[in-house]
Amino acid sequence: MLVGVVACMAALANEGPAAVAPAAASPAAMPGTGQRPRIGLVLSGGGARGLAHVGVLKVLERERIPIDVIAGTSMGAIIGGLYASGMDAERLERELLQVEWSDVFANRVDRQDLSQRRKEEDFEVPSAVEFGLREGKVRAPLSAVSSRGLETLLRRYTLPVRNVTAFDRLPIPFRAVATDMETGQPVVLSEGDLALALRSSMSVPGVFAPIEVDGRILGDGGLVDNLPVGVARAMGADIVIAVNIGTPLAGRETLGSAIGVTAQMINILTEQNVQRAVASLRGDDVLVAPQLGTYTSGDFDRTRELIDLGAAGAEQALPRLAPLALEPTAYAAWRAQRGGAAAPAVVLEFIEFQGASFTNPERLQDQFESRAGQLFDRAKAENDTRRLAATGDYVRADYRIVRDGEREGILFELEEKPWGPDYLRVGLNLRTDTTGDNGFNLKLLHVRHWLNAAGAEWRNFVQLGEKPALATELYQPLNVSLGLQNDWFVAPHLALRRRPVILYRDQDGKALELARFQNDTQHVGVDLGRPWGSLGELRLGLGWLRYNNEPDSAVADLVQGFAPQRFTETGLRARAVVDQLDYAFFPTRGYRVEAAASGGVRNDASGSNRYYRVEIEASGVATFGGHTFDAYALANATSAEGLEIIGRYTLGGFQRLSGYRTDQFSGNTVALLRLGWRTPLTGTAAFTRGLVLGGSLEAGNAWQSTDDASWSDLRTGGSLYLGSDTGIGPVSVGMTYARRGYFGLVFYLGRP
Repeated sequence: MLVGVVACMAALANEGPAAVAPAAASPAAMPGTGQRPRIGLVLSGGGARGLAHVGVLKVLERERIPIDVIAGTSMGAIIGGLYASGMDAERLERELLQVEWSDVFANRVDRQDLSQRRKEEDFEVPSAVEFGLREGKVRAPLSAVSSRGLETLLRRYTLPVRNVTAFDRLPIPFRAVATDMETGQPVVLSEGDLALALRSSMSVPGVFAPIEVDGRILGDGGLVDNLPVGVARAMGADIVIAVNIGTPLAGRETLGSAIGVTAQMINILTEQNVQRAVASLRGDDVLVAPQLGTYTSGDFDRTRELIDLGAAGAEQALPRLAPLALEPTAYAAWRAQRGGAAAPAVVLEFIEFQGASFTNPERLQDQFESRAGQLFDRAKAENDTRRLAATGDYVRADYRIVRDGEREGILFELEEKPWGPDYLRVGLNLRTDTTGDNGFNLKLLHVRHWLNAAGAEWRNFVQLGEKPALATELYQPLNVSLGLQNDWFVAPHLALRRRPVILYRDQDGKALELARFQNDTQHVGVDLGRPWGSLGELRLGLGWLRYNNEPDSAVADLVQGFAPQRFTETGLRARAVVDQLDYAFFPTRGYRVEAAASGGVRNDASGSNRYYRVEIEASGVATFGGHTFDAYALANATSAEGLEIIGRYTLGGFQRLSGYRTDQFSGNTVALLRLGWRTPLTGTAAFTRGLVLGGSLEAGNAWQSTDDASWSDLRTGGSLYLGSDTGIGPVSVGMTYARRGYFGLVFYLGRP
């Protein structure tokens, strides 16, 4: 896609100015009555650098300079459109300083708002890279960043003028510039939904997906007219105040990668159309060019500094701006005339959906906060939009108030992922350390959404490598009319797993290998369950398990002649999970508790026995200032009959008793307590949440049975590491130590 955009831009650059902007209209003749000239404000695009426009607006208001028309591109369209809608500079500044930009540009809604099924996918395959299968082809996402947060923000700010469809009827006439991605021509947006027009103008290639409006695929306007002086002239501006904050060309050091070269090409071609616009300025026009230095288009966390730099740039242009100022009385009259409109109260008479083909959003309506017969509430509408986005089925989930005759209601506008409804995630688990302990697993997760209108899903998991596995589950909601908070479901499932088990003996502080085993399990079951909204999930199921432990090699008398451990289990299992972690890996706040209990009959060659199994895992995380602290506890226990030599559970390795070999301890009862600390070393970087420094202290052990468990047997270990949550999963490299184990170095990719 990006290559196509660059080629289109190059073609436009060769065509000359006529292909970039509408032909400049002659200035309107000045009437003989002595009326002042019409002043047009032109705001360029530039991502976060466009926040400097707010500083310019502050100075224009302070100096009592009226604005009669506004034209903007990309971020300039957003700032200009909001100002044209009635927001003054002070309110713009206040609102933008409060925005959590990391949430606005997040790829999905907060993890706590996801259903438990979506949360579990983070643990199964710790990779943010999602592909899809559609029409027999593997497809990739269209953008690197979700635009949902930006659309919600724009919708919120433009609600007071939601009934204005002709932008000439805004408090200040306005135009936004976008690019027709099929023809490469500029598109001047003068009517329609203001929030949608602003979003269309800021569709940065490779960052935000293009958006379809009136049958045209619209991309970022900066590709063809980043400083739309000609558009302001066509609106009747006699004098233009042009504010250029475009991104400067990068240095040689950025040209060492394909991404850097491509970004530089876009900047070069954009700068060419900007320079043509600057060259078209006339003698009375004013060019404001704030000196933004090395600030980039992605520096949204520097809002305060960018606004201040914009104000400083306008201050430098005051000698040319001063002649445009009005007397206090005249300016007050102008301000009063353009005052922002108050949003009228609306009683919702209907709720409708648009844009769904393979999904059934009506299924979720019972859990919506917005309901017919109630007054419209912006916060409720935003929460409902968030619920739709949390399904993972849409690249866009927006709402707007619409009128059907005399009735008014909410229309939720949806755009389904063009790479769905079959989704693929690929992940890796890789570990190695200085003891020679290595492991590798390749993971593939396939989830088919919306097998039917009730929202059935089919999940398939394949793992190849050290621990091969195959699992499948069909998730079938039982009643289409119920919302997720009380929708019971049935889920038949099958899992086949194989893993190596090494039996160790502790000798002089070293782990001496006694024997290797191959453990195979086959599990078939069916669960009846119920989601707890976005908190978690409860399941009760019936299952059958076949367990087989075969010796692979034996090097000690302990296992000579050892008969394979083989048995089957048939019983009931209850599982409850509550997950409110903000991130699956390196979380900064929240908690997660998972508890399962099962019991039934275990059959082996010697007969039948009753068995039980209890498994509990809990974690809590809190952040104070720049320091994150977490606590993790694990306690598993099962009856020992049939598991006398190799226990059901293992413990050992990085973060699971650091300083010991991976799975060094085996038993039917295990316990682990881990206390951790982390602090960030860098901010968010490409494909990562940044680098953290962390450490852990751990205590735990494994015992043959619960009767053998003793506090005096606890082993301790710890780690000090550098880590990062990346697009391909969590990565850690560090040192581990245990007093009765090893000191060593470890590298981990994936979940420990």
